[in-house]
Amino acid sequence: MAEVLVVVEATREFGVKKVTLELLTLARQLGSPSAVVLGGPGAVERLSDKLAEYGAEKIYAAESEEIDGYLVAPKATVVAELVKRVQPAAVLLAASQEGKEIAGRLAVKLDNGVLSDIVDLAADGTATQVAFAGSTIVKSKVTRGLPLATLRPNSLAPVPAPATPAVEQVEVQLGASDKLTRVVERVVEQKGARPELTEASVVVSGGRGVGSADGFKLVEDLADALGGAVGASRAAVDAGYYPHQFQVGQTGKTVTPQLYIALGISGAIQHRAGMQTSKTIVAVNKADDAPIWELADFGVVGKLEEVVPQAIEEIRKRK
Repeated sequence: MAEVLVVVEATREFGVKKVTLELLTLARQLGSPSAVVLGGPGAVERLSDKLAEYGAEKIYAAESEEIDGYLVAPKATVVAELVKRVQPAAVLLAASQEGKEIAGRLAVKLDNGVLSDIVDLAADGTATQVAFAGSTIVKSKVTRGLPLATLRPNSLAPVPAPATPAVEQVEVQLGASDKLTRVVERVVEQKGARPELTEASVVVSGGRGVGSADGFKLVEDLADALGGAVGASRAAVDAGYYPHQFQVGQTGKTVTPQLYIALGISGAIQHRAGMQTSKTIVAVNKADDAPIWELADFGVVGKLEEVVPQAIEEIRKRK
């Protein structure tokens, strides 16, 4: 089977990101998954066990201080040279800020088409994308080159498939144009005990109905009781109730938790685009005609300040 290159997304603090495991799962449907690790010395050693667990049959180790010390350009150059040498069946990246930039640079370097924000990719190279807040399904293919695609996080469930990958070192040769922007400092964002929003199995989100920034304390308390992450609708973010990085929706993050709880969220189509694939959706809203009821599996019509404290109390009793 032809190789399918998967460009690995990972962090120093938490290791391989969930979207990379999704990419490996998708790659197995297309060919032989090969993980491409782009980082500083020792990166592969930290990540190899998780990559093997999810089916990487080969790991290309592009480890260099130069890759770690500059922005995206060196990564795109390394992957482009690898593609020319390996001639893979497809190249898959995460539809993250970095993944999309690498994909765009790759498309230019390879004179190749690019498929952005896909949710699936068939063996014949046909990608599935969603448009207009999930109301329209689009099928598309590149007309030049190989399938080069970025996968929207939380598009599919990662499935383990243990393998024993061979590790191949990749020589990193960069030109002057790859070194125009140097990383001079990295600051680690302070995080609490809550899981990452896009990787959490439980998400509790608040909307305009929460009423204020102080009102989000109820959202946080319920999330903490369930060991989940906190999200917010665009209306809540625009109103200044909660920081923008926690926005769920068409212009925010896409989540697919086992349990999604919507507190004071009307359920506009823009919000639904970011959470409608959640396994179980529970809503609490005082309006009995809110659009969220069309999507919710369970719901309570009532005031948040009355319903949520009771729910938290019952959850804590059962722990």
